[in-house]
Amino acid sequence: MSDSVVGAPGIRGSSHGGAAADDADELVERLRALASTDRLLVALDFDGTLAPEVDDPERARALPEARAAVLRLNDLPGTRVALISGRAMESLEQVVNLPDSVLLVGSHGVEFRLDSPDVTLSLDTVELEQVEVLSEVLEDVAAGLDQVWVETKPAGFALHTRLATERDSRRAHLQALSETQAEIEGLTVREGKNVIEFSVRNATKGEALLHLKEYAKATAVLYAGDDVTDEDGFAVLGPRDFGLKSGPGTTIAEFRVADPREVAGVLALLADLRAGTDR
Repeated sequence: MSDSVVGAPGIRGSSHGGAAADDADELVERLRALASTDRLLVALDFDGTLAPEVDDPERARALPEARAAVLRLNDLPGTRVALISGRAMESLEQVVNLPDSVLLVGSHGVEFRLDSPDVTLSLDTVELEQVEVLSEVLEDVAAGLDQVWVETKPAGFALHTRLATERDSRRAHLQALSETQAEIEGLTVREGKNVIEFSVRNATKGEALLHLKEYAKATAVLYAGDDVTDEDGFAVLGPRDFGLKSGPGTTIAEFRVADPREVAGVLALLADLRAGTDR
C-alpha cells in the first residue's frame, strides 16, 4: 500500500482488495461522483470511526469535527446519515448526541431506530431462554478473571477484555467459546478488538446496510468503519459506493485513513462537494 497522501490529509488507497487510489485526482473524483448522486446514504460505525477508542465505552464521544461534518451532511437535501454499531441501542443513543433524524442501528443490525422513537426488536421464547443461559455462562467466565466484564445486549452479550492482561484475555476468549458452544447451538459469534460477542440472533452490518439503503432509497452509499465486523458492510457495497476503513488491519474497503480525525476530514470534504453540487 502506498503511504503517499492522495487528496486529503491521511487518505490512502487500500491494497487489500478493491481498486486502490493512486493519486489525489482519483480520490477526489470518486468523492465528487458520490456527492453528485441523487440520494446519498452516509452510514458510519461509531467507536474507532467517529469516536476514538476509550477504556470506558460509556465515555466515548464523537470528535467535535466528526460530529460537525455529520451534522452538515445530515442537513443537506437528498442525504441520509445512519450509524451502524455493535453497541446495544440504549448505549448508542447515550453516546451519539445527534438529531433524531439520524438513523440508528444497534447490535450489528438486531435493533433499528428509523424515523421513530420506537426501536424495532423481537425475540421469541426460545431465544429469550437462550439469552438467560448465555448470561449465566459468560458471567461465570468474567467472574474468574480480572478486568473482564460482560456487556448486556438485546440478543446476547459482549465479553470485554480491553483492560485485562493478554493471558487473561486469551483465557476469557477460549473459555467463553468452549462453554457457550457446549450449552447453545447455532450462536452467532463475532471477535473484535478486545471483545468477543455472542448473539442468539444472526445479524450483520452488511445486512443492516442493505436494509438502510433500501429504506433511504439511496442511489449511492458511503460506509466507514474500523473493526472486523465492518468488513460485512464493505462487502455489500456496489461500484457506485465508497468504502472507508479507519485504522490498521486487513480490509476490502477501497480507501483507508489513520483514525477518526481523518474520517472527519473525509466527511467534511464530502459535505463541501455535495453542498456545491447541482443534482
